[in-house]
Amino acid sequence: MSTEIYRDAWGIPHIKADSAADLAFAQGRTTAVDRAWQIEVDRRRAQGTSAAFLGEDALPWDRFARQSRLDDTARRCFENLDEDTASWIKAYVDGVNAGLAEGARRSPEFAAAGLTPKPWEPWAPLGIWLATHILFAGFPTKLWREEVARALGDEAIELFATDGPGTSGSNGWLVTGERTATGAPLIAGDPHRFIEDPGIYQQIHLVCPEFDVVGLAVPGVPGIAHFGHTGAVAWAITNAMADYQDLYRERLRRTGAQVEALGPDGWRPASVHTETVEVAGQEPVEVEIVETERGPVVIGGVDEEAAVSLRYPPRVTADLGFGALPALLRARTVADVDRAFDQWAEPVNVVQAADTEGGLLHRVAGRVPVRHRDNRLRVVPAWTPGHEWNGWHETPREKVDGVAVMANQRGIAGPLGVEFAPPHRAARIKQLLDERTDWSAERITAVHMDTQVASARPLLELLPQLTGLTDEAAQLRDRLLRWNRRMDAESTDAAAYADVRSALARRLAAHPVFAGLAEPPAYPAVFQPWLGLLPRVAFALEGLLTPGAVPAVDEAIDRAAELRAALEEAAVGAAAADGPAQTWGERHRLAPWQALPDSSGEQWPGLSGDQDCVLSTSSVPGLTDLSARGPAARYVWDLARREDSLWVVPLGASGVPGDAHRRDQLPLWLRGELVPVITDWNRMTEENHAF
Repeated sequence: MSTEIYRDAWGIPHIKADSAADLAFAQGRTTAVDRAWQIEVDRRRAQGTSAAFLGEDALPWDRFARQSRLDDTARRCFENLDEDTASWIKAYVDGVNAGLAEGARRSPEFAAAGLTPKPWEPWAPLGIWLATHILFAGFPTKLWREEVARALGDEAIELFATDGPGTSGSNGWLVTGERTATGAPLIAGDPHRFIEDPGIYQQIHLVCPEFDVVGLAVPGVPGIAHFGHTGAVAWAITNAMADYQDLYRERLRRTGAQVEALGPDGWRPASVHTETVEVAGQEPVEVEIVETERGPVVIGGVDEEAAVSLRYPPRVTADLGFGALPALLRARTVADVDRAFDQWAEPVNVVQAADTEGGLLHRVAGRVPVRHRDNRLRVVPAWTPGHEWNGWHETPREKVDGVAVMANQRGIAGPLGVEFAPPHRAARIKQLLDERTDWSAERITAVHMDTQVASARPLLELLPQLTGLTDEAAQLRDRLLRWNRRMDAESTDAAAYADVRSALARRLAAHPVFAGLAEPPAYPAVFQPWLGLLPRVAFALEGLLTPGAVPAVDEAIDRAAELRAALEEAAVGAAAADGPAQTWGERHRLAPWQALPDSSGEQWPGLSGDQDCVLSTSSVPGLTDLSARGPAARYVWDLARREDSLWVVPLGASGVPGDAHRRDQLPLWLRGELVPVITDWNRMTEENHAF
C-alpha cells in the first residue's frame, strides 16, 4: 500500500493513496493521530459508556444513549449496508485502530481521565453520526408543547414556536454565474453548531485515482458528508428543520419476566433487558432497556407513572444513509450529487450544489415519515389508531434563480416541519447578495460577518410609547432608538440593548400567566434544555412582544409596562456599574464545550453577532451572554477555480493540546478571515512517514 500524507501551512491533512480503500484507511489513521481524544469520547458517547471516565455529569447522556439504542441501531445499519460501502467504512475503522495508540500518546486527556482507548467496532462511525445528530430535529420540543398545553390550553401549544432557534442551524447560499465576477457559481455558508474544543469539523483533502475532494469531514466518520468540492462539483447543506422523530405515550405492564405495551391492536410484547452503566467515582447504575413496537422507551419505564418511547427513522429502517458518502466523493456533476443525496436519511438537510457544466441544485434530502399532524406537534398516545407511519414524504426541490439562500427559514422545507428559524438571517443574506453582481470568493466572505439584528424591531418599536420614565431610563431609551441595530463586539449600545432584552425576558418569564411553566417537569436531564421557561421566553421574545397569538396571554401581559420596568432595571444596573460601560464583546464571549473542562481559567475571546444575526453567535438572553453555539466552520466553494476557494474553522486542524495548529485559525475566525484551500502539492510539506 502506497499512501502519502502532506500538510499545508495550517496543518490541514492532504492524503494521497492508490485506492479508495487505502485512502479510507489513511483518513482514519490520520484522524486518530490528530483527534484521538475527540473521536474516542464521541465513540464512547455513542455506546453510552462515557460516564466510566467522565464521571457522574455524563451519566444522563449515557442513560439516554442506552435507552435509545444508539449503538445497536448503528450496528443494524452497518449490517444492512451494501458490501462495498461496508468494506470502505471498515477500512476507515482499521485506520483509526492503527492510529489510536499514537494519538493517545499525544493527547494528555487520556491520562487525565484514566482512559485507555480500545479497538473500534466496524459500526463505530455510524454510532458517532447518530449520537451527533439524534437531537437535531428537536423532538424534546414536543414535551415542552405538552407542558404549554397543560398550563395554557391547547390553543397556546405553538405560543413559544419561535420560528426561532432550534438545536442547530446554518447559513448557506448559492450565487449563480450571472452574479459573480468569473461567470461561475459560488457556494458559501457557515454551519451553526455548539462550538466544541476540538472542533466538530475537520478540514481535509482526499485524493486517489477515483476522486480528488476537499471538504469538511466529521471526525470519526469517513468521507466528506456535508461540505465538499471535487473540482467539478461542490455541495453544502443546512438543517432543514424538518420533523421526523415521534414521541409516543406508552402504557406498559409486566407479565412475569416479560413486558407488554398497549398499542392500537391491544397488548403486544415489548423487548426488555438490563444494562449496567459504569460511572467513575461511584457505583455502577443499572438501566432497564424497554422497546415497544413504536420504538425504545426514553422516558420513564414499566414501574413508573409514565413512559414515552421514541420513534426515529434509522431505528425503523436500519438505514442511516451512509451509502451517500462514497457516492459524494465520486460525484462529478450536480446530477451525481443529487443521486447521492437520494440515499440520505438523517439528519434531514437542505442541499445546495453547483458544477462547472452549469448544473444547479436546491433540494431537501432525508427521510420524513408521513403521519398525523399531531405526531409533529406533541406526544401522542401509542394505543390510539391513526398515529402510525405511512411511508415517506417526497423531498421538495426548487429552481435556482440568481441566488438561493438556506438559513433554516420556513421555505423549501416548510411542508416537512413545525418550527423554523425566523426569516431574518435569510432575508438579510438575500439583501446583501442582491447589492452586486460581481461577487468573488474573497468579497463574499463579508456576508458571513454581518451583525444586523432584525429581531430587535418589536422591542425597539415599543420604546417610543413609554412615558413616566426616570431621567436615566429616558436617556437609555433615546440611546437605543439611535442605535444602528448591529451586535458588534466593540459596541456599548449593543450591550445596553442586551441588558434591556435580558431584563425583559426575565420579567416575562416571571409573569403570573406563565406560572404553570415555571417549574420544569421531572423529565431526564438530557431533555431539560428544551424545558426551561426563561430560555423559551428569551428565544420567543419577538413573538411574545407581538399581540395576537393567544388572547388570554394578550389580556394578561401589559407589554409596555413590562418593557418600562425592564428599561428602568437596565438603567439602574448601568448607573451602579463601576468604570466605563461594557462593550458587547466583553460579555459575549466564546464558551466552547470541552469533554474535560479546562481548569486553567483561560478567558475566551469576545464575539460580535448574536442569535438572529447572519453572524449567529448565540446567547441565551436573561440567562447568559456567553456564546456556546456559532459558526463551526466557514467556507466558500468557487466553481471557477477550486484553488480560489476559502475555508476556516474556529480553532485549528489539530486536536492535540500544545500543537501549533490547535488554535492557529482562531484569530482569523474572529476577524472573519478565511484561509485559501491549497491543492498544490508543492506548497505542502510531506510527513516523514508514509504507509
